[in-house]
Amino acid sequence: MSLTPETLFARDTLWQSWLDVEAALARAQARLGMIPDWAARDITAVAHLDALGPDALAADIRRTMAPILSLTRLLGKAAGKAGDYVHWGATTQNVMQTGRLLLMRQADAAIRANLARAVRCMGALAQDHAETLMAGRTNRQHALPITFGFKLAGWIEEMDRAEDRLSCAATRMFALPFGGAVGAMHAYGAQGRALNTALAADLGLREMLVPGRAVNDLFADYLLQLALLGMTLDRIMTEVYTLMTEEIGELAETLDAGTIGSSTMPQKINPKYVVKAISQAIELRGIAGPALETGRTSHEGDAVANGLLSSVLDHAVPLAWRLSASFAETLKRLSPNPTRMLVNLGRSQGAISAENLMMALAPATGRAAAHDIVHHALETGGAAGLSSDPLITAHLSPDAIARALDPAGYTGDSAVIARASVTMAAKLADRLAGPLRLG
Repeated sequence: MSLTPETLFARDTLWQSWLDVEAALARAQARLGMIPDWAARDITAVAHLDALGPDALAADIRRTMAPILSLTRLLGKAAGKAGDYVHWGATTQNVMQTGRLLLMRQADAAIRANLARAVRCMGALAQDHAETLMAGRTNRQHALPITFGFKLAGWIEEMDRAEDRLSCAATRMFALPFGGAVGAMHAYGAQGRALNTALAADLGLREMLVPGRAVNDLFADYLLQLALLGMTLDRIMTEVYTLMTEEIGELAETLDAGTIGSSTMPQKINPKYVVKAISQAIELRGIAGPALETGRTSHEGDAVANGLLSSVLDHAVPLAWRLSASFAETLKRLSPNPTRMLVNLGRSQGAISAENLMMALAPATGRAAAHDIVHHALETGGAAGLSSDPLITAHLSPDAIARALDPAGYTGDSAVIARASVTMAAKLADRLAGPLRLG
């Protein structure tokens, strides 16, 4: 079944995931001799929603209000004699949680693939703009000259941290929560641990020492990492959005022909993609609070916490999937404007490099005195005062002052860092696009 954010936790998708778990359980039990091989084959053959009939299953669930009971009852009927071995020793939450994990694993892979596309775009931009001059900004004011590639390097490294957090949480979460009624495999006698090992292997999940029903902290951990991912993508996209402001104009979106910005202002071409990504990121960030509530389970199982967890997951995981796609599409369409960057950089007439002038003056006057001299010159004469202040010209020639105030000569390691980030982006994208390692 091909999943989308819209179908991820849809009714039929969830039901099929439960059937997948029941079939895997039968296969694992057959390998251990707990049930006959033929029974496992027959159960697997009919463990498809079409074989049970979605309408019939829905009707039975409305009557029993116990979805897994209804599902296993109809699965047993469809399997004939093999139906006697359906759901052998399992309990409802075992199947529901495991089925949801299988779906979340597919969603996680899709999220990671979208992030890989986004990171590759960042790497290409960092390569192309390693030396593209722009103003660095702190507290939304011009600070020091940087390059656009350097800014991208910051985004890339932040994404590297986000991937590490998300992957670690996913590695912890993708573990088999299948331990019978309370997690100690009571119904399986001496074969409980062996069954857990076999079933985990069949489903490609990690084993747990206590595969119980009160493991919501694993899901909460992952949800919190999605919220942090939302924070990261919001930060990057909001910075992009700010740089698209008409008065700044250093970035733009490449829009398709015929795109309209406003129904009433013909001159407007509004950003389309970045705003969608920001709104989704803000929404995803907001799941952090509810996520923490989902982990407050009691004893060995808690239907209240599990109900809340399902609700939060149903909202957060598809949203993260959509956000990752929006993020990748925005970066794909990102169009830098180096000319506008250079114009904005020149607004201070060289004062943005005043630190460089201060450091050139410092050997003669001391650093603190050099700071005060340069600050006073700017305060009294503006940028022009840096070239005429007698306390500066007494120690530096006009050519030395001009060189010190040239932004192109004062970008620090911006280009070096940008080029190093290209390699980082390539490695990060490969990790995101590859299979998640469960340790």
